[in-house]
Amino acid sequence: MTASADAAKRRGRVFLCGFLPVIATAILSIYKPAFFPRLDDSIYDTVMRSGSIDPPGKRVVIVDIDERSLTTMGQWPWRRDVIGRLITRLRDMGAAVIGMDIIFAETDRLEIREEGSTQASPDQLLADVLRQGKVILGYGLTFDPAGRDRTDCMLHPAVVAVVHPPEETEQLPYFHATGAVCSLPLLAEAAGASGFLNAAPDPDGILRRVPLIAELEGRLYPSLALASVKAATGARDLTLRVDTVNSSTLTVDTVVVPVDGKGNLLARYRGRKGTFPHLSAADVLNNRLPAAAVRDKIVFVGTTALGTREVVATPLDTLFAGVEVQATIADNLLEHAFVRRSPLGSILDAELVLAVGLLLSVVVSLVGVTPGLIVAAIEVGALWGGAVWSLSTRGLYISPLFPTLGIALALAVMTFAKFAIERRRAETAGRQRTEAQRLMVQTLLSLTETRDAETGQHSRRTQMYARILAQELSAHPAYREYLTPERIDLLSSLAPLHDIGKVGIPDHILNKPGKLTAEEMEEMRKHPALGRDVILRAEKQVGVHDDATLAMAKDIVYTHHERWDGSGYPQGLRGPGIPIPGRVMAIVDVYDAASTRTLYRRTMSHEDTVKFIMAGKGTHFDPAVVDAFVKASDVIEHVSREGNH
Repeated sequence: MTASADAAKRRGRVFLCGFLPVIATAILSIYKPAFFPRLDDSIYDTVMRSGSIDPPGKRVVIVDIDERSLTTMGQWPWRRDVIGRLITRLRDMGAAVIGMDIIFAETDRLEIREEGSTQASPDQLLADVLRQGKVILGYGLTFDPAGRDRTDCMLHPAVVAVVHPPEETEQLPYFHATGAVCSLPLLAEAAGASGFLNAAPDPDGILRRVPLIAELEGRLYPSLALASVKAATGARDLTLRVDTVNSSTLTVDTVVVPVDGKGNLLARYRGRKGTFPHLSAADVLNNRLPAAAVRDKIVFVGTTALGTREVVATPLDTLFAGVEVQATIADNLLEHAFVRRSPLGSILDAELVLAVGLLLSVVVSLVGVTPGLIVAAIEVGALWGGAVWSLSTRGLYISPLFPTLGIALALAVMTFAKFAIERRRAETAGRQRTEAQRLMVQTLLSLTETRDAETGQHSRRTQMYARILAQELSAHPAYREYLTPERIDLLSSLAPLHDIGKVGIPDHILNKPGKLTAEEMEEMRKHPALGRDVILRAEKQVGVHDDATLAMAKDIVYTHHERWDGSGYPQGLRGPGIPIPGRVMAIVDVYDAASTRTLYRRTMSHEDTVKFIMAGKGTHFDPAVVDAFVKASDVIEHVSREGNH
C-alpha cells in the first residue's frame, strides 16, 4: 500500500469514528429519551436569560394587596364588602376587565348580623358588585384520581372547536381535571365569568408552561388569563387544532397561539418579579391614583403580602407571584408575544446535528484535531448565539442541545481515534525501524564474516552474552535507570557490531595465527575507530542526527576496548567516563575471546576465564559489571556450551 493510500485510509477511519456518534446523536434527537427533555428545559432557561427581554405591553396591570394595603385596611382576608369597594373603584376608573387571582371558597368569616336584620351580608354585597360585569373570578382545578364532588361549583365553560389530525389518537390535547375548588355559587353566578388559576411547575420546580384550557366532566374551561383576554377583546371563537402528539395551536379569533400537546403555552416572561405595573390596593381604595392607571386595561387583583402570596420559580426569578403569572400570560396573548418551536421539531434538531457533525468530521479527518477544536468552538458559539438571537428577536426557540452534544461526542471520539491510530502508526514504524536495525546488523555482520568467519561467529555469541549480563546488571541500583528492557534489547541487538571495524584491517594481520608484532598490534587497535567511522559516514549519508540506536552502536564499537583504570584504547577513558554499553561489551568480548577463540592463543576453561575476568576487577573492568558477570556466569556457561555444539 502506498503512503497516500495509507493516509487516505487513516483519514477515512477518523471520519467514520466522528460521524457514527453524530448519527447516534441525530437518532437521540428524534426519539428523545426521558432524561433529555429535562436537560433541554435547563438549556432553554439559559438561552432565555442570555438574550434581551422585551418589556411588557401597556394593557396589563396588577392591583396588589401588599404589605401597605394590609397595614392600611387590616389583616387578610378582608371583608367581602371591602373587596366589592375595590372592584367598584377599579370599574369606575375604567378597567377593561378585572381578573381576580383570589378564590372566595367560604362564607365571609367576618359576617355578623343581628337576627331579623335586613342588612345585606358582605357576600351579598360583593355579589351585587359582581353582577355589574367586567369581573372574572378565579378557581382551582383538582386532579385527584379518585375524583371530587363539585356539585356546589358554578364554572363557566368555553366553546372550543377541537380539530384532530386524520390519524386520530386517544390522547387528549389538554389536561383532564377531576374536580374544582371554586368561589361560592352566589358569587360565581353573579360574576358570570371565571377561569382556572392552575399553573404547575415542571419536575425541576421551574414554571415554564401554563395551560390555557383544561377539561372537566366533558367540558372545556379557560384559564383566568385567557378568559380575561377574551372578555377584554370581545373574542368569541376558540379553535384547538392538534398538529402532533406534542404540538397544537389555539386560535383565539384570528390570533394563533402555539401550545403543546396538553394545551400549555410556553410563557414568554417579561423579566423578574415586579416587571408589570403594581398598584397598591390601599391606593385604589383611598382614591390616590389617576384613572389613567387602569383605564382600558386588564387588571389582575392578587396578593403579594408575606404570608398571603403564592410564589413560583421561573427561568428569570425564583420568587414570582402567582398573580404575575396570570399577567404574563395575558400580556403574551394581547401582544402576540409567544415562544414557539420550529414546526419541523425533532427533524430540525436531527438536521442540525448532521450538518455540524459532518463539517467537524471532515475537518478533523483532513486537517487534524487542533483545527477541529477551532471549528467546534465556532460551531458551538454559532449554535448558542443563534439560539439566543432567534428566541430574543423572533420568539423561535431552536435548541442547541443535541447539536452541541453531537459536536462534543464526535470531537471526543475522533480525538481518541486519531490518537489511537497515530499510536498504532508509531508502533508500526517502531517495529519497522527495529526490523531495519536488525537487518542492518545482520548485513554488517555478514560483511564481517565474509572477511573473517571466526570474527563473525564471535560477534554472534557476544549478542547472547551481552543480554544475559545486561539483565543481571540492571538489578544494580546504579544501573537500573539506564538498563531498561528497551535498552537491554537494543544493546543485545547491536552487540555483534562491536568488531565491525575489523573489515578495514588487512588480511595478513586479521588472519595471522599467533602473536602480532608491535606494528601489527598498532594496526589492529585501529578497528574501534574504523568501526565508528563506518557508522558516522552512514549517519551523514542518510541525514540522521541524534539517533539513540546509532549512538549506542557507536559507544559499543568505539569503547569496548577501554579499561576501567584508563589504560585502554583508543581514547584512554577512565572509570565512569566509559559508556555503560562499552563496559558491558568489554567483559563479553574478553570472555568469548578467552574461552572460545583459537586464532591468537589457546582457549581457557570457563572457570579460568571467570577467574581471569575477576582478576581484572577495578583495573580492566568496571567492578559492578564484574560482580554481575560472576552472578550470571553459570547461565553464560550454559549458553556458551549450547552455542558451541
